[in-house]
Amino acid sequence: MTLNYGLLDWKLVGAALALSLIGILLIMSAQYYADSTFQQNYYLRQLLWLGIALAVFALVVHLPLRLFDFTAPLLYSVSILLLILVLFLGTARMGALRWFSFGPVNFAPSDFAKVALIIVLARFFAYTKLSVMSTRRLGISGLLTLIPVALILKQPDLGTSLVFFVILFTLWFWSGLSPLYMLLIVSPLISLVAASHWLAWSIYIAVLIVFLLLFRPGFVFSFLTVVANLAFGIITPFMWGRLADYQRLRILTFLNPGLDPRGAGYQIIQSKIAIGSGGILGKGFLSGSQTRLDFVPEPHTDFIFSVLGEEFGLWGSLLVVLLFAFIFFRIVRIAVRCRSKFASLLVMGAGSIFVFQFLVNTGMTLGFMPVTGLPLPFVSYGGTSLVLSWTLIGFIVAADYRWQEY
Repeated sequence: MTLNYGLLDWKLVGAALALSLIGILLIMSAQYYADSTFQQNYYLRQLLWLGIALAVFALVVHLPLRLFDFTAPLLYSVSILLLILVLFLGTARMGALRWFSFGPVNFAPSDFAKVALIIVLARFFAYTKLSVMSTRRLGISGLLTLIPVALILKQPDLGTSLVFFVILFTLWFWSGLSPLYMLLIVSPLISLVAASHWLAWSIYIAVLIVFLLLFRPGFVFSFLTVVANLAFGIITPFMWGRLADYQRLRILTFLNPGLDPRGAGYQIIQSKIAIGSGGILGKGFLSGSQTRLDFVPEPHTDFIFSVLGEEFGLWGSLLVVLLFAFIFFRIVRIAVRCRSKFASLLVMGAGSIFVFQFLVNTGMTLGFMPVTGLPLPFVSYGGTSLVLSWTLIGFIVAADYRWQEY
């Protein structure tokens, strides 16, 4: 199919490209004073990955969306197979089996699984004859999500697993599920927190039962909701005991970073110092003292927003935030515009990844979110992450170009 390039959403592409180039500059600055040449050249490898990502973007835009619709089951199956294989053949880093290593190139199958899940759920919700409130509909879509989540938790990678639930909940909402039903579905998580004290949990369960009696979502749904809440509340002490020491410490230091200022709380404290020291205009490119003196951990990946805040200040940070806000605005506009339900769901699924990872990553650097290791889309160092971001932009631009197709 011959594309009319003038009809592509170049404003969206331009915003994504601007973020990618800003990311390369920040990676260069973050590693400029590194001890090894290998680390100093991270920005060159990111530039190479950007070229690969743009090639993938061009390929996705040229392919018809019907091809992804048709191959959804195959893509999903391949993603599950890769998640299984990485547990046996993957390269271990920091105690996790998350990557396949091919020389200097690393591939994270979880990023491919995100794309596959979006496509298979979009196909399922677009064509299923089951009612929106059907327990079977919720169960099938939930199972499709839980399978990759279970494999990713096995790596282990809690932060990435949360992205899959965000995709599911976004597509539930966009396909017509009532927010009240969604609230009841996540209510066991509230029970998990409330169960830290028996009185708070008892009051919560009583309020939940009253709400179910008033709302009347159906006997089966109500019964399962109550059972799930009771189960989550009862197993809370056991789940806390099963968490690894570093996971418990992350939760506690998120609530109070001063609890372990030289250990688990160190990252958040140093990140906030770096951002705060940047002021309004920042210290200037390559001039961030917190970054240069290696106080900010993982400045080229998890905490790259800290480098931005320190060196370019409030105005530089606002520019990046506005670029992301513009991308989010275009995504919703395109999703509403698409006549194809599959395309609309595909766009919103892609957008959910951008929104969630942006909020978590920036919130993490500011101390509003626990440290999860989720990269900032387009900006953080990482080849697979960059290719994923541009693949999603390819889906969005392709859906916008073919918005009249059913």
